Amino acid sequence: MPGTLYLVATPIGNLGDMSLRAVDILRSVDIIACEDTRHSRKLLNHFSISGKLVSYHEHNEDTRSSELIEKLTAGSSVAVISDAGTPGICDPAFRVVQAAIAAGIGIVPVPGPVAFVAGVVASGLATDSIFFGGFLPSKKGERRKRLAEISEIPATLVLYETPHRLAKSLVDCLEVLGDRSAAIARELTKLHEEYARGSLSALAARYLAENVKGEIVIVIDRPGSQSTVAPRATIADHIRSLVARGLDPKAALKMAAKDFGISKSEAYRQVLSEKET
Repeated sequence: MPGTLYLVATPIGNLGDMSLRAVDILRSVDIIACEDTRHSRKLLNHFSISGKLVSYHEHNEDTRSSELIEKLTAGSSVAVISDAGTPGICDPAFRVVQAAIAAGIGIVPVPGPVAFVAGVVASGLATDSIFFGGFLPSKKGERRKRLAEISEIPATLVLYETPHRLAKSLVDCLEVLGDRSAAIARELTKLHEEYARGSLSALAARYLAENVKGEIVIVIDRPGSQSTVAPRATIADHIRSLVARGLDPKAALKMAAKDFGISKSEAYRQVLSEKET
C-alpha cells in the first residue's frame, strides 16, 4: 500500500508557531525532505525530532521527486518542509505534489505559517480579495512588465521582495501602479518585526534612504486607491511634493502626469507655463 505525502508548514521565525500536529507528523514519518538539511536539522533538534533528512530544492527537484515517489509507492511516508513557512509557496514542493497525484499517492497538508498571509492581515488593507504574486522579477524591464500585467487586478496585491531590491521595486510599483496605499512587513514573527504603512511614494522615499535586512512582504491596495491631488494644487506643486519624498524629477513628472490624468508632454508644458506666470 502506498505511503502518504505530508506537506508540513514550519515557523517563519518564531519557533512557538510550530504546531503540535506538525511535530507529531515529523516524528512519525520515514523521510523528511527539506531545502537545507543543516538549517532544518536545527529546527528538528529543537523539537527532539530525529527523522531521516534528505535535501529537496530547486537544483535537484526532478531527481529527488522521482526518488521520493519510489519511496512513497513502496509504502514509506514522506514529509516535505521548506526552510520557513508552507512548502509549495515559492519553493519546488509543488513538483513532488504533481508527481504524487499522477502516481495516485495520498497528499495531506499540515497547515501553519505563511509569510504573505501574516503580512496582508496586519497591513490594514482589505483582505476580502487577495492576489499573491510571489517574488517580482529581478530585472527592471521584466519587473515593470509584470507589474503592468497585474495592475488592474481588483484585489489587494501581495508580493515578496529581497532587501537589496526593495527600494527599486517600490519606485517601479509607484510609477506603474500609481500612488496607492501600501504596507511593508519585514522580519515577520522575529525579534525585529517591523511594519511600515503609507503611500507608495512615501515608502519609496523611505527605503531609498534606508538599508534594510530580512525577509520582506509588500502589500499594495487595489486599483482606484491612488492618493488624490487637491484641486487647488498645481502640477508643479505635486511634482515638488514627489521630489521631496525621494523621487527623481523625471519619475516625479511621469507620476504627476498620471495622477492628473494627462500625458507627460502636457504635464511638462503646464510646468513650463506655470514658471512663466
